[in-house]
Amino acid sequence: MPKIDMHNYRFSRLLAFVSCLFLPQALAAQAVEDVVWAVNVGGPAYEARDGTVFEAESSVKGGETGTLETVLGSQDPDVYRSYRVGEVQIDRPVQPGTYALTFHFAEPMEINAGDRLFDVVAEDQTVIEDVDVILWRDGKTKSALTVTVRDVNVNDGELNVRLVSGTREPVISGLVVVRTFNVSDDWELAWSDEFNVPGAPDPALWSVDVWPPRTVNDEDQTYTDRPKNLRVEDGFLVIEAHKEEFAGAEYTSARIHSSGKGDFLYGRVEARARVPVGKGTWSAIWMLPSDPFRYASTCQTGDLWQGVDECDAWPNSGEIDILEHVGYQPGHIHGTVHNVAYYWRNWQQRKGRILQDGIGERFHVYAMEWTPERIDIFVDDVRYFTYVNENMGWESWPYDHAFHLVINLAIGGGWGRAGGGIDDSVFPQKMLVDYVRVFRRQP
Repeated sequence: MPKIDMHNYRFSRLLAFVSCLFLPQALAAQAVEDVVWAVNVGGPAYEARDGTVFEAESSVKGGETGTLETVLGSQDPDVYRSYRVGEVQIDRPVQPGTYALTFHFAEPMEINAGDRLFDVVAEDQTVIEDVDVILWRDGKTKSALTVTVRDVNVNDGELNVRLVSGTREPVISGLVVVRTFNVSDDWELAWSDEFNVPGAPDPALWSVDVWPPRTVNDEDQTYTDRPKNLRVEDGFLVIEAHKEEFAGAEYTSARIHSSGKGDFLYGRVEARARVPVGKGTWSAIWMLPSDPFRYASTCQTGDLWQGVDECDAWPNSGEIDILEHVGYQPGHIHGTVHNVAYYWRNWQQRKGRILQDGIGERFHVYAMEWTPERIDIFVDDVRYFTYVNENMGWESWPYDHAFHLVINLAIGGGWGRAGGGIDDSVFPQKMLVDYVRVFRRQP
């Protein structure tokens, strides 16, 4: 998609506030998908909350069936209650073409990270290596894990998938096979930054957080507004992290946000970006509530809330993560929603993961579509995570008010260091953003 010359075309703050509060009835999914087949491994037919229809087990061989009484971390626990453990083979007739495969896993045993490792092979290619359900679900047993792989080419009219043992036999609960077609073009641009003007990020669109280390997530860097860490250059937003002693920290980086300058309710957000892979880096493009106190109960407007445990503005008022990438796990892209009903402290985090080759070398389009009914998250128009409004109140759906964008490159922190600390030899590291665009449906 070509860059748009926005130098002489900027929406005012008022337009950013008003025109981006999109009408719910004007929205629909952007990518045109065909769910070719979905199977509930070891179990009966089931219709998921997002409308995916899982067939009762068929085309599956090998392993032994089992059941789980309790499944955490999913809106569709019935998919995970049944499973097969062993070297499973799945063979299914499909039309020749290119597919995305989403695998559903849950670890049924009380084991540790690293105790069960296995590979997934599709069309004689290893598409997921060393699956570690416990590690990938943050050390939590009986928690649902989804992993999407894309660009699986089937040439002979039959999809062939094998699970291959590693330290223990594989386990699988379900599989969804999707073919993605052309995308619709009936979106209209409502707000954007093409990063065409060199210098500091446009102050009409962005504010800069200047924070000391440990402000949030136990992150190791200090965030600065120095050109060394933050600038627009050669048509890109550049967030550059350095290993250096500065302002009480051993690392520096940058974080910007659009609060008060770009606040959105519903629509499509997309950003074309390239993220680093160095161990200890933690790149993110995400959204926070523009009124963080909307559903807070232990704090009120004017209080500090980010990184403050005594204030429940987070997670009560919500968070939407369009992209997270931790550098110790190259190519694993995460999309997540946070709310008080479902988040990491109660083992109920709702999240998805897609594997993407060439992360540190290539740009990809990270996108989120948001309606009153659901949130969908994509990489290059491959949908890999959906969260559906359960109509159970704000505790599970605080996504009924305006949110704003955040872009940052953290160093370390609880998740960034989880892969064994920070590798100082990789610095400096850059996160590049080509554009950020927010769309609404054309009337």
